[in-house]
Amino acid sequence: MLATRNPHKGTELAALLEDLGIRIRTLAEFPDAPEVVEEGKTCEANAVKKAVAVARHTGLPAVADDTGLEVEALGGRPGVHAARYAGEGATYEDNWRKLLRELEGVPWERRRARFITVAAIATPSGKVEVVEGVLEGLIAEAPAGGQGFGYDPVFLVPELSKTLAQLTAEEKNRVSHRAGAFARMREILKKQ
Repeated sequence: MLATRNPHKGTELAALLEDLGIRIRTLAEFPDAPEVVEEGKTCEANAVKKAVAVARHTGLPAVADDTGLEVEALGGRPGVHAARYAGEGATYEDNWRKLLRELEGVPWERRRARFITVAAIATPSGKVEVVEGVLEGLIAEAPAGGQGFGYDPVFLVPELSKTLAQLTAEEKNRVSHRAGAFARMREILKKQ
């Protein structure tokens, strides 16, 4: 089970796990699954909470993740609150526009940022394993690219001189924080 209702994330996660020879199911198949409130103080707490709740409800092993964005010039904000940075119900664009406003006039050397994805897998019996992936980068001064979701238009990968939104899905799945976490998750799934 992929413990997400976000269709963009679901597509990305399915692509990262597709060749394992296992059937990947989504919450779309379980409309009565509980809505898990992400109120943890860390990405790990949120990922574990979602994975455990979905595994218990469906009776299937469940994989969940949570991602935070830490921006140096903002003292680590938005952090674990990245998805709700501009408020409840905010769009992806609302969130990255707020981030760009807060970084107006901030020089490049202070625009360092990192994405952190924590992925958890839980069994219906409650066994949990956790992995992490990190992507270091910079926050661009303006959005660029039309791919991806979330903060992708403003997260610049210095080695590629492109934002995540300028990368193809295949390119992103080779370098992203989520790809790093799910490369480790793949190893856990292979063993199981």
